[in-house]
Amino acid sequence: MRNILGLAACAALALGGVAATPAFAEQALDATAASALDAALASGVRGEDGARDQYRHPRETLAFFGVRPGMTVVDYMPASGWFTRILVPYLGPEGTYVGLNPKIPADATGFMANMRDTKDKFPGQVAGWVSGGARVVGANVGEVPEDLHGKVDRVLIFRELHNMWRANWLRDSLIDIRALLKDDGLVGIEQHRARPDAPASYADGNKGYLREKDVVALFDALGFDLVEKSEINANPKDPADWPNGVWTLPPGMSGATDETRPRLQEIGESDRMTMIFRKRA
Repeated sequence: MRNILGLAACAALALGGVAATPAFAEQALDATAASALDAALASGVRGEDGARDQYRHPRETLAFFGVRPGMTVVDYMPASGWFTRILVPYLGPEGTYVGLNPKIPADATGFMANMRDTKDKFPGQVAGWVSGGARVVGANVGEVPEDLHGKVDRVLIFRELHNMWRANWLRDSLIDIRALLKDDGLVGIEQHRARPDAPASYADGNKGYLREKDVVALFDALGFDLVEKSEINANPKDPADWPNGVWTLPPGMSGATDETRPRLQEIGESDRMTMIFRKRA
């Protein structure tokens, strides 16, 4: 399956030797976009975020997803803003950055409650992280502004599919995402990857890992076709069988001891699938 769309015949992009099929060779950044992305990645607003670039590969990933300055981009569950601090400067003043959170019950508490009322809260949060750049919009699923329908170039979902699946957010979220996307808009996903033979009890989202073929099947059932895969964020050192799930690995290393921490640090962050989907007419 990983050779889908002729992956064996891939040409290397100019960006760090990242592989892409001939159909996506044009996704290489032009000089203007490359300069803008490099500036965003080097910006001081990122603080300590850059320490994780070796695992998250933001430059290569955003290039693979075809994200460019001036686009309208949705970031699903932006959380503490790791990608926000890249995307808002990178998209620039002609772009629009939308932080989209799931629909949150009125009685939710803790982290869940923080995702409620995104329309009112999110622009202020971003202003505390980044000055200038793209127009910032916040929304919750079910409350997306009508004027954004059919206007979105890219929807990005970074390591949140397991939460969407186990919390029953996936269907409603992808319905809204379909409404937001332009006809030629794309969904880019990065997700912790379970082994192909992982049992259902391990790959149900509660360990953080999902199987590639299950993700493709879920998107297909909800009206999206797989366009391309990449191994940009692969980590073959990750056995993806941790009893306590993906959170065993960095950066959290939940339950780590002085004895196990060096091995976990040597493995690094999780093995991840990186895929592009297009909404089906």
